Amino acid sequence: MAELNGPTDPETSMASALDAAAASLLGIWESAREGTAHRVSGAQLRAVMVVEQVDGINLRRLATRLDMLLSSASRLCDRLVAAGMLEREPGRFDRREISLHLTPEARRLLAELRADRQAQLAAVLAGMGAEGRDALLRGMREFDEVARRQQVDSTPAGESVPQEDWPRDPDGPGGPADRSRQPHTPWTGSSGAPERSVGAPREWPTGGPVARTA
Repeated sequence: MAELNGPTDPETSMASALDAAAASLLGIWESAREGTAHRVSGAQLRAVMVVEQVDGINLRRLATRLDMLLSSASRLCDRLVAAGMLEREPGRFDRREISLHLTPEARRLLAELRADRQAQLAAVLAGMGAEGRDALLRGMREFDEVARRQQVDSTPAGESVPQEDWPRDPDGPGGPADRSRQPHTPWTGSSGAPERSVGAPREWPTGGPVARTA
């Protein structure tokens, strides 16, 4: 019978050490997010980041990305539109469907957030040796690549990864240069019953788990 307190495998030991070390990194993320708290909530900020990643995303896909009920995502978007962070337009291929886009104000908010975050990271990196910085960057890049690959591999059989989830050529079909802006259309939401996502968004933390209700 194996000992309950016996030695663990190297991957488990490394995961435990990384979990402890990541607390400082997550603290920087949280500190930068707090600078935006007076303008958007944590859930709203996460929604803005998803729309930035997938410009023109529809409400149903956004709810899936955020692991929220469709009705909750709709209310969340209503508040973001009222705050001047999101624009809603008829879909490019189906005008009955609403697509979401960031406003200049939302882009400024994200730029400020990242500038604050990077300034805090730079202050920590300045105290590290060149070898440690290089090793950290290499390790984080590989970690990110593997994590993204595993999320793709975990997609259930028979269910393809949505095409809009992949990076698009900004000058190609569907990109910002190809999409003509339409006049603002009142919010109509998306049809269909509320649903929950089975997958987790691929984003760095922005202040803890996303609330399931707006």
